[in-house]
Amino acid sequence: MNKKQELDLELNENVAQGRYANLAIISHSASEFVVDFAAMMPGVPKARIHSRVILTPEHAKRLLMSLQDNITRYESNVGRIELVTPAWAADGDEESPTPGFSIGEA
Repeated sequence: MNKKQELDLELNENVAQGRYANLAIISHSASEFVVDFAAMMPGVPKARIHSRVILTPEHAKRLLMSLQDNITRYESNVGRIELVTPAWAADGDEESPTPGFSIGEA
C-alpha cells in the first residue's frame, strides 16, 4: 500500500507576502540549477535579484514537470496563456527562447 505522506509546512508572514518577479535567470553546473528572480521595471535599466533558489538536477526536473502540469490545468480552466515579449526584452538576447528568462551555465 502506497500512502502519501503529509507535509507540515510553516509559512511566515514575510514569505507569505510573496515577491513579484518578471525576470528569472537560470544557470546550472553538473550538480545544481540556480534560479535567480528579479523584477525589471519600465524605464529602469537595472534589476536587482531578490531571490535565489538552488536545486539539484532531479528537483529542477520535478519543478519543471509540476509547472507543466499546473499550466496545463490552468489553461484548461482559464484559457491559453499567450506569450508577449516585454518592451524591455525586445532588443534582448536572441539566444533565449523565452524573453525574461535566461539560460546559462554556472
